[in-house]
Amino acid sequence: MFMGEHRHTIDDKGRMIIPSKFRSELGDKFIITRGIEKCLFVYSETEWNGIVSKLNQLPFTKKDARNFSRFFLSGAAMVEFDKQGRINIPTSLISYADLIKDCVVVGVGDRLEIWSEQNWNQFFDINQDQMSDIAENLFMTDIDL
Repeated sequence: MFMGEHRHTIDDKGRMIIPSKFRSELGDKFIITRGIEKCLFVYSETEWNGIVSKLNQLPFTKKDARNFSRFFLSGAAMVEFDKQGRINIPTSLISYADLIKDCVVVGVGDRLEIWSEQNWNQFFDINQDQMSDIAENLFMTDIDL
């Protein structure tokens, strides 16, 4: 399971170090694609195959299903680590996520997310005060978090 928040930089060639504790979980080759909130999603091949399987079950006759599949799959790229533990992020994904220099790698259970530091800070600032209400709405049982 991926968890934690790690600050890194992306160089002018689109290379970024992924924290070493995540590398073995991702495997030799893995997938990076557009995320939902102007970030990038990073999946192991196993997780990716499960997501693609679910997407393939959506009815192609539904416009939302077609649009989401296009958005999500068209940005996907298989990547691997170089000898220094870096990945080379495609230019189109760098542009989509506004990655300039300072980045945040966030572990979110089944995936990693890569955010520009500015977008992450903005997301966090906007949402941190709402977490109590969000948790209450999501967990309608007696589970204590």
